[in-house]
Amino acid sequence: MGRRASVLELVVVGALALVAIATLPRCIERHGPPAVLASWRLTPGVVDPRVTQANIRSTICTRGYTRQVRPPTTYTSALKVRQLRQYRLVGSPAGYQEDHLISLELGGNPTDPRNLWPESQPRAGVVDGIENELNRKVCAGELSLHEAQLQESALKHRDG
Repeated sequence: MGRRASVLELVVVGALALVAIATLPRCIERHGPPAVLASWRLTPGVVDPRVTQANIRSTICTRGYTRQVRPPTTYTSALKVRQLRQYRLVGSPAGYQEDHLISLELGGNPTDPRNLWPESQPRAGVVDGIENELNRKVCAGELSLHEAQLQESALKHRDG
């Protein structure tokens, strides 16, 4: 009898652990701002004309490229405060990351305000991984630069 009780206890504890794991991401997401959908009017996305399919090997596929073109935080922090008002978002600016709609990894314009928007945390971190994967596919020749930019824009306008 003692053995059956132990197995039953393990099953119950295991089921509770699965429920806890399944609901954990939802609990975490509720504590931050909701995902912000990029506005087609405010943030349609703008590409950097210096980045083309023909020169990706010397631009976006070169290690350290984004560090060379990333605007200073003094610029993006001030823009973020202004755009939080334009997007009618409330809360601390620290809950948002001023992000490029067309990422620097995919040849987005570094400083054009139409390519920058306040993306909520922790969503920004999730999207960074998607941007890196799209860059990998472009640099591997699996996806054209233009197609990757379209996919990224659709994602941020649809899901934030």
